[in-house]
Amino acid sequence: MFAQLSKRPWIIAVVIAIALLLWLLGGDRFVARDSVEAEPDKPAATAELAWVEVQWLEAQPMQRQHVVQGQIEAWRRVELRAQVSGSVQKLDQDKGNRVATDQLLLSLSPDDRPAQVARSEADVRQRQSDVTAAKRLRERSLISANELMRLESELAKARAELDSARLQQRNTKIKAPFAGIYDQRMVELGDFVQPGQSLLTLVDIDRLKVSAQIAQQQVTQLELGQSAKVELLDGRTLEGELHFIAAAADPGSRSFRIEVKVDNPDGLRLAGASATLRIQTGEAMAHRLSPALLSLDESGRHGVKWVNDAQRVEFTPVELISVDNQDAWVSGLPPKVALITLGQGFVQPGQQVRTQLAAEGS
Repeated sequence: MFAQLSKRPWIIAVVIAIALLLWLLGGDRFVARDSVEAEPDKPAATAELAWVEVQWLEAQPMQRQHVVQGQIEAWRRVELRAQVSGSVQKLDQDKGNRVATDQLLLSLSPDDRPAQVARSEADVRQRQSDVTAAKRLRERSLISANELMRLESELAKARAELDSARLQQRNTKIKAPFAGIYDQRMVELGDFVQPGQSLLTLVDIDRLKVSAQIAQQQVTQLELGQSAKVELLDGRTLEGELHFIAAAADPGSRSFRIEVKVDNPDGLRLAGASATLRIQTGEAMAHRLSPALLSLDESGRHGVKWVNDAQRVEFTPVELISVDNQDAWVSGLPPKVALITLGQGFVQPGQQVRTQLAAEGS
């Protein structure tokens, strides 16, 4: 038979090829079966934990304060207006002068007012004489009670007219209602003025007030008498005291007006300028950290991320006590906390992490 196959070499080639193919297929199945059987003995791969850098912070006592922008105003400011008509007869003081209470500032023409006062005084004297005589006659029942009452009524009317005439005459003399500075004048010598027309402005700057608006969430922490610092734009600082808190919020801004009184013995011309108010509201325990470590939650609240004892990330909303370009003082954290200083943007609350202490001074 071999002799027969040797005569047909193509048959031998086909048989060898089929045998080689069967061997290759059988080997693949064997290797695959070995691989599948070996997999259960292979340990399961675990996800690598994220690394974060932390710094241990402890709460420290600090003075709580509210910082708001305010406007410096004169303690008192009044715009004096004409009460009677007349011409400006005399400028008794120059604007810019310091004046005392009841000092004459400006005079209007008296016109016929002195004569009116004289007539009213004469009329009062006549009516008083009539009443005196009528009382004597009444004692002898020579006039009726009604007649006496009529004469007394006319006397009262005459006295009222005299008071009015004297008031009209006094109103031609414009006097300072309080001590201050004659700040502005709206009329000139010879001008004719009507009742209600503005004449001049008087301001009292021996004391100043700094007004500001404070948010409704913060107003509950304020009390009258709390100390405040007023920082001027040129770097100077004045000491003040909170003396007014509005009882109702502004309808538009929902904020409350506050005023801080500041003594100004040197008469500094600060009214109308801007200033920064720092109102002390008592001591609190707080953490000092970089403002860059603050983030917002879904509700828009400020907070920070830290790592608990189970090496899991936590996010805690905080209250900003004081913030500037360098530091932020916050309250609401545990007394001692491992604050995430590097990598906080890549981890989420509840996530387990590996920690590394931040280098000193970083």
